[in-house]
Amino acid sequence: MVLSSPGTGAGTGSGPGTGSGPGAGSGPGAGSGPGAGSAPTTGSGSAAWPTRGLLPLLLLGNTAMYSLYIGVAGVLLALQIEAIDPAEKVANLGLVAGVSAIFATVFNPVAGALSDRSGRRNPWILAGGLLAVPVMLLLGSVHTVLLVTVAWCLGQAVMNVYQAAITSVVPDRVPLAARGKASAAVGLGLPIGSTIGALVGAAFSEDYRTGYLVFGAVVAVASVIFTSLAREERTPARAPMPAKAQIAAFGSALKDHDFRWAFIGRALLVLGYFAVSGFQLYILKDHTDLPAGLSAEEAVAVLMPVNSVAMVVSTVLGGWLSDRFDRRKLFVGASAGLAAAALVVPALSTSWPAMLVFSVVNGLGFGCYMAVDTALVTMVLPKAEDAARDMGVLNVANAGPQIVAPFVASAVVSAGGGYTPLFVVAAVLSVLGALAVRPIRSVR
Repeated sequence: MVLSSPGTGAGTGSGPGTGSGPGAGSGPGAGSGPGAGSAPTTGSGSAAWPTRGLLPLLLLGNTAMYSLYIGVAGVLLALQIEAIDPAEKVANLGLVAGVSAIFATVFNPVAGALSDRSGRRNPWILAGGLLAVPVMLLLGSVHTVLLVTVAWCLGQAVMNVYQAAITSVVPDRVPLAARGKASAAVGLGLPIGSTIGALVGAAFSEDYRTGYLVFGAVVAVASVIFTSLAREERTPARAPMPAKAQIAAFGSALKDHDFRWAFIGRALLVLGYFAVSGFQLYILKDHTDLPAGLSAEEAVAVLMPVNSVAMVVSTVLGGWLSDRFDRRKLFVGASAGLAAAALVVPALSTSWPAMLVFSVVNGLGFGCYMAVDTALVTMVLPKAEDAARDMGVLNVANAGPQIVAPFVASAVVSAGGGYTPLFVVAAVLSVLGALAVRPIRSVR
């Protein structure tokens, strides 16, 4: 998964490897996929299905998706890779996460184009959800790093079919006046799904094969419920944007001074965040002094809910305060600085309380940053008529760093002989992300 901004049209998000992180994050990504800039201005299917009935289904569908991304990529995959080759686990996880992130980012626009051309979303949501079960079964049955990479890329493929279609439901079926509520329902899927993913992943840490099947079943059931209850009207098929036009749009948006600096700041912050979050289980195993009786898997199940709650609180509070004081740059810079300060804590101390502090402070900083920075970006878009396209370009700043992060992290850990240098590098990236908003002129 690759983290993406919700509600920007088909093909703007891909499934993290946050990621494995929130983000899922995995996944999600490239932001220039089909549908960018062509979303209807009113929900075409909203008359067929009231928005209030669609919101809980969007929450369910996205929660299931993120629970798989976080539980698989953040816990079970790391355990499986460690079981295959404990000595090279860091390098191997970086390889698997990086390759699968590239695959997800490339495949997501393809999946979005398929659903665009059909004029339907539900069949693709159902197909992706049901196929998650056999693919998760395959992933749990392989025993080499190469086959794990292939199987997880297949997992990314079916999940991106699911994600590209369900992401497009908001611009397709929700009226503009209700887009905020719908985006909130989509956004809440990340912290809730992350918590569920961490808890279920920890529960099956001794039997990751069964854990994979559980996550596949969760997505399959969610897809059946969603497509059974969320009625849809066929919409006119939309042709995808040609590759040459996508490249031209990307270059055009980045020529704008303020948008370019917003793009750079987002890319730096996301790179620092996912460089650490993708290796959380190994950090707890090899860097943190855990209390007696607390396993690394159980520690993940503690940290993820704590981080998610902090993220939800800061997302809501940060957005409200930035509106109240009309100061976007201040809150973006401060929250990026707070994320950097959080990364210093585990660099200085390997204690369990230090990791708890890191999880809370990092959640506060990253949640506020993503909420306010998204608002800031909407204010520096080069052209109002190209808003959807340019928000898609911004998602490259989400997806690209998540592709690079696993490779950067494994290289830093290997060269530095541990995780302390990784925290330092990530903190520096966050500070640079905070400073990147200073040159922006058109927003306070």
